[in-house]
Amino acid sequence: MTPDILIPLLAATVQSGTPILFATLGAIFCEKSGVLNLGVEGIMAVGALAGFAVSYATGSIWLGFLAGGFAGVLMGGIHGLVCLGFLGNQVVSGLALTILGVGLANYLGTPLIGLNAPGFVPLDVPLLARVPFVGPVFFQHDALVYISYGIPVGMWYFFRNTRAGLRLRSAGENPDAAQAAGINSVNYRWMGVLSGGFFMGLGGAYLSLAYTHMWANHLTSGRGWIAVALVIFAFWNPLRAVAGAYLFGGVMAFQFRLQASGTHIPSSFLLMLPYVLTLSVLVFSSWKGGSSATPQALGVNIEPAD
Repeated sequence: MTPDILIPLLAATVQSGTPILFATLGAIFCEKSGVLNLGVEGIMAVGALAGFAVSYATGSIWLGFLAGGFAGVLMGGIHGLVCLGFLGNQVVSGLALTILGVGLANYLGTPLIGLNAPGFVPLDVPLLARVPFVGPVFFQHDALVYISYGIPVGMWYFFRNTRAGLRLRSAGENPDAAQAAGINSVNYRWMGVLSGGFFMGLGGAYLSLAYTHMWANHLTSGRGWIAVALVIFAFWNPLRAVAGAYLFGGVMAFQFRLQASGTHIPSSFLLMLPYVLTLSVLVFSSWKGGSSATPQALGVNIEPAD
């Protein structure tokens, strides 16, 4: 494969992997607190719609991007209300959230189909963009890609080296012991659910504001489910999530380019490649003992503190 083909493919890998990375980081944040969230797909869909609608109405791409994040917070709040307020089943709540989010986004977004909104455009990083190979692959993207480079490192530091991060992890590992030590585990689980929803919403907003600049129903196309699988693949580690997101981004970019090249491989086969990889990732993670990294109280409801 020549550099003329490889470099654009790798650059597309970074761009395609960015919305998955945002969503995966959000799911990690949520699950580190002990709350399982299978509603990533629905949250991303609502975030994508909110981001596009606000950007279209106001002309502000940053306001649209933040709107996508806060739409994710709202959806995460619904999940938190069911699981933390009413102690409902976390699996059922997450699945219902996906159905609600995707359906709501498609219904409310139908009048917006085909419209274009202001979106993020590539911005070269001075000096770094000129570095051979590395520059075109990593430093000739939009601002949101550059932001995504720093978030996994910041999240990793938060979990390992801050009091709030350690307390949030304790809520996901042993909430009873945490509450005995004077930590309100429910409050920290709320932090995980809402903050995780924010990042998932940002992942959706990236799709409509940077990846496509337009709205279409089913814009997420299963990326939320891929993010759910990547949490396990990454062993709940934000830094590992980067590699996983770019791996899936590369598969997506590769199958798009194969279709565009006029290959004789059936398009349905190419479209299923990311999901075949998803299953392979789950098998690999199980084989490598990913369950040992699972927060011990993940999916287990706790009674609110008096």
